[in-house]
Amino acid sequence: MNKQFRKTVFFISGCFFGVAAAQAQEPNKGKTIDVTSTFKPVLREASKINFNATEPAVDTTKPRLNYNIPAQNLFFTYQPAGVHPVALKVDSMNAWQSSNYIKAGIGNIHQPFVKAGFSFGDGRQTFFNLFANHYTSKGELPFQKNSQTSVAAAGTYKTTKNLEWNAGLGFRSDDYYLYGFKPSDLPYTKEDLRQRFQTIEGKIDFRNLSSTEFGLNYHPSIKVSSFSDKHDPKGSEINTVVNLPLEKTFGDDEKFAFNIGATADLTNYKRDDNNKLNIKNNLYQIATAVSVKTNNFNLHAGILPSWDQKKFHMLPNIMADITTGDRQFTLQVGWVGYYQKGSYQRFASINPWLAQPDTLINTRAIDLYGGIKGSLGDHFTYSAKLGIVTYHDMPLFVNDSIDGGKSFKIRYEPKMNDLQLHSELGYTVGEKFSATAGLTINNYFNLEREKDAYGLIPVELNAAIRWQLIKDLFFYSELWAWTKPKYLTKDGDSFKGDNALDLNAGAEFRITKNFNLWVQLNNLLNDRYQRWNQYEVFGFSIMGGITYSFNTK
Repeated sequence: MNKQFRKTVFFISGCFFGVAAAQAQEPNKGKTIDVTSTFKPVLREASKINFNATEPAVDTTKPRLNYNIPAQNLFFTYQPAGVHPVALKVDSMNAWQSSNYIKAGIGNIHQPFVKAGFSFGDGRQTFFNLFANHYTSKGELPFQKNSQTSVAAAGTYKTTKNLEWNAGLGFRSDDYYLYGFKPSDLPYTKEDLRQRFQTIEGKIDFRNLSSTEFGLNYHPSIKVSSFSDKHDPKGSEINTVVNLPLEKTFGDDEKFAFNIGATADLTNYKRDDNNKLNIKNNLYQIATAVSVKTNNFNLHAGILPSWDQKKFHMLPNIMADITTGDRQFTLQVGWVGYYQKGSYQRFASINPWLAQPDTLINTRAIDLYGGIKGSLGDHFTYSAKLGIVTYHDMPLFVNDSIDGGKSFKIRYEPKMNDLQLHSELGYTVGEKFSATAGLTINNYFNLEREKDAYGLIPVELNAAIRWQLIKDLFFYSELWAWTKPKYLTKDGDSFKGDNALDLNAGAEFRITKNFNLWVQLNNLLNDRYQRWNQYEVFGFSIMGGITYSFNTK
């Protein structure tokens, strides 16, 4: 028993010291519980929702789509301006193609008719063109014939420094016969009636293609022409026009601009008679104006100081356009002054049966007007202008009573007014069809010296149609009509001239890649009206021919 007691004491002591030793080795170990089980939790399988697609109901209604496409039309300003050639901006995707052609024809009055044009250049920096024209016309009346021959060259060169140079040189010869004398049995020879004008003209200008870093745009130009006749004594004239415009723009969107320019229009006319007539008619102008351009409002306001043969005149230069956002309606108002140059060359272009002038006077005009313009739909355009124009020193053409009325002399009206209405209508469908019509009504009143405005047309109507019937067939027609202008008889009486109705038509048909056939009919109604007193126009005429193009593409 003692032995068994000792074994028990030793066993309990060993367990005690074993636990103490374990606690001495891991004093920070916490209490843990180990659970052993064969149970595994499992989630219940979720229920799935099935989606079954349903076909949409068929919609038989057509959608209504509204488009706001601006009308692609051209709008022309009322104020006349000089026309200057501008080089075509070539699309970089297409190479510039030269255009070279010869057009020739013959008819019962035109015998013959020849016109040609040739162009050269690379289409990017250099453009060069040559033109030539000749025709001879012969009517039924004695000495009723005239002819014209002209040649011209024009070139454009674009530099790499933002400049474009333009130059041109031309020659023109016009022959007329003074057949409008009464009585018709006056003893005039062919040389007595022949009137020939010759013109040699050259011009050069340059401009910057885009505004400079300081917002400047400039376009100086000079044009010189030599004009002469073949009379005895001979008359000759030199005309020189120098124009120096400069524009300064302001703002990022260039809404504001300041314009200043100087113009010198010089005329020197001589006649080789016993008196050695020499007339200098010089006009100097300085234009200053400010411009404001926004989406709905354009304003150009300035003054035009002018020295006409050393006489000073201050002319207004104010124009304003107020337009809607879609540009379908524009209100225009203006108060502008301008000069019409008094030169032998200009007067002969108006009336080719003019006698040599003894005096040259510039015409000063002041125009106060209001008008509207715009478009209806995508194809129809309209414009109308009503104004009062005051003319100073207006040239009027009257028959010379000494030579049977075959030539015209100029009589200047010191002051006259014109209540003028001008309207235009247009309908265009792409390049296939276009129709235009214009009406101008002039009511001349308050003449100080003359009884009537001799040679000026009171009412004028013009209309034109261009129509591409099929791919290679083109048709065109023109109508010119006006009411009777007044003329002065040798007895000093004033009479009305003839009303005019001149209808023309023509067609052109392509037969090959290079050849076109064309026909033109003039004065279809055979109206023998007189634009200038005692000068009956040609009657019905027909002319046809062929056009050859040298292009192969």
